[in-house]
Amino acid sequence: MKKFYKIDYGKQNIISSDVGAVSSSLKHQNLTNGQIIKKLESKLKKYFSVKDAIVCSSGTAAIHLALMSIDLKKNDVVIMPAINFISSYNVCKLMGAKIILADVDKFTGQITPSSIEKILKKKKLKKIKAIITMYMGGFPENVRDFFKLKKKLNCYLIEDSCHAFGAEIKHSSKSYKIGSCKFSDISTFSMHPVKTITSGEGGIVTANNKNLTKKIRLLRSHGLYRSEKYYWKYYSRYEGLNYRLSEINCALALNQLYRINKFIKTRKRIFRIYKRKLSKYNDYIQFPPYNNQISSSYHLNIVHLNFNNIKGNKDNFIKYLNKHNIYPQYHYTPIYRLKNMKRFGIQNYSGCEKYFNSAISLPIYVNLNDKMLSFVIKKIINYLDKFKKNNVQK
Repeated sequence: MKKFYKIDYGKQNIISSDVGAVSSSLKHQNLTNGQIIKKLESKLKKYFSVKDAIVCSSGTAAIHLALMSIDLKKNDVVIMPAINFISSYNVCKLMGAKIILADVDKFTGQITPSSIEKILKKKKLKKIKAIITMYMGGFPENVRDFFKLKKKLNCYLIEDSCHAFGAEIKHSSKSYKIGSCKFSDISTFSMHPVKTITSGEGGIVTANNKNLTKKIRLLRSHGLYRSEKYYWKYYSRYEGLNYRLSEINCALALNQLYRINKFIKTRKRIFRIYKRKLSKYNDYIQFPPYNNQISSSYHLNIVHLNFNNIKGNKDNFIKYLNKHNIYPQYHYTPIYRLKNMKRFGIQNYSGCEKYFNSAISLPIYVNLNDKMLSFVIKKIINYLDKFKKNNVQK
């Protein structure tokens, strides 16, 4: 079979209309704070069924804006998953917060309400500022239970929804988009190239609380506001930063948003093909058992390798696939392992360690055509067949 040129775990989908939209935006009078950003934010509000949607320069900027809006201060307690990209941790660290890393489910890689309750009991925490959840791979688990816990603890609940643009949950026979903030205070999203839609780089913050969204809009642009009567006069209300997204980026995101349902449908189809083709190898490779009351964005295709039946480890498997120009990925190295954070203690994170030792993200993106997908699956099966035959002979 043909050897393909570099099949990544994720990749953007850019078509001629995207190029046309970006090119057209360059002809507009304003390249920032113009009409395109207003149109994009209006479309996002409608898509998420939320009172306000604010776009910004990155997913990390979205998290920072969310935390500044709730007035996170030095030594405020924030609980977050120990398995996640480093951005949430870094932002909280820079803001001086007291960070508590929670263990995750060994299959989904997500924190659970019970893991948070264990921390509360163990550390005898009486007051926390915020819980940050993260929907690994685009599968929103335990959403309503986190909301119940948030109300019980009287804290903020921020959804790091960077993987879950387009995901939904069912409640009382209705479906709610992640980003509707039906069961949270704030949701944040990323529009990095590998995400559901892209703006090149970009982020989104959604919320239903007018006080929060008004503050976020000011913080996005240095914390300044202008006189309505005299445009040349401006005032400072907060210490903000420049987290604006240009009209050029917004034009790309807006054009991509029109295709989001198609994107998710394609990703779902690829995910199901993987599951069907690899179903005979359950002793060697497994898919997490997700809640059937959710609808994923299928951002990642995470599987678990059973190294009790497979010789080696994840690195061996990745090196094997790399030889065939297939490039899977880790999602993610536990935060406490980065920068040698020994004070967290690996023994407290059995779920994280089990997840990290077995989980791997296989290629899934819109441009992954049937030939490429078949090639990836064939190489995986070839790898597993060696161990399947050996185990049968035993």
